[in-house]
Amino acid sequence: MMTIGWCNRIKWLAIWATVLLAVSLSPGRAVCEDLRIAVITSLDTPPYEDVATGFLEFIKKEGVIADFEHYGLSGNAGKASEVIRQIKKKPPRLILTIGTLATQTALREVDDIPIVAGLVSNMDELRKSKNATGVILDFSLMTQFEWMHKLMPEIKIIGVLYNPKENQAKIDAAIQAAKKEGLTLMPKEVETPRALPDALESLARRVDLLWGINDQLVLSPQTAEAILLFSFRRGVPFVGLSSSWVKAGALYALDRDYKDLGAQCGELTIKILQGTKPSMLAIVPPRRTLYSLNQKTADHMKLEFSPLVIQNAQQVFP
Repeated sequence: MMTIGWCNRIKWLAIWATVLLAVSLSPGRAVCEDLRIAVITSLDTPPYEDVATGFLEFIKKEGVIADFEHYGLSGNAGKASEVIRQIKKKPPRLILTIGTLATQTALREVDDIPIVAGLVSNMDELRKSKNATGVILDFSLMTQFEWMHKLMPEIKIIGVLYNPKENQAKIDAAIQAAKKEGLTLMPKEVETPRALPDALESLARRVDLLWGINDQLVLSPQTAEAILLFSFRRGVPFVGLSSSWVKAGALYALDRDYKDLGAQCGELTIKILQGTKPSMLAIVPPRRTLYSLNQKTADHMKLEFSPLVIQNAQQVFP
């Protein structure tokens, strides 16, 4: 087991000990001799812990008896390949990767052990790997547009900034998905960070909402302040990627139930242990949708959420 720092080590040992004790006491329905599963986590933060806990609890519920080996990277890219080398010395039956760093390293260096990935945004990397499947971070396009209508029934035109080298296929699909929901998508290409301010201004008076998508060029720590300031000053609501964006000023964001996402990884794992090849299992989005709201942003833009929408929010930032 590889962990970094005594505090993180104690925290993870507590999580695993609690669930694994229950596993060892459960009647096995899918018992394999010497069944070992390696779990690699990119970071030691609550979403990653919740995915791991959800995974273990689901495995427990299904009665699978296994030895679990946890490797925590704590965001250290230099440890990733070292961990893979250690795992390959005695290959486990399956590898669960949680987060981008763990997943990218495993996909690059492992081709003969099944991989189930969680907390990743790039579906293409998983699709290209014959030995991998997983649960991505992004909700389906239809889910995102349906929630736009639920939370803001009056919107008609949605603006989105994107890097065509990264997201052209997604935008093409989004245009059609928006039409099905009665919405018009107005995409604007951004090929360099310098082009961002002009691209924002070009949409200012033409759209009802600015939609944020996973895009390494457009949405980054370096561009976040400019996008949120534009939204606040020009009165164009911005849909963030997570609750942290909402806390910073986005109007709302969809979020995941991370323990349930871990359970989804567990479901894929069970199917693989029962003999299904990873390449035969669809890569799936999160099935449970949560959301957070920023009431200050809504008040500034003279927008009103219904009492039910506010009541059902996972978090409302005042």
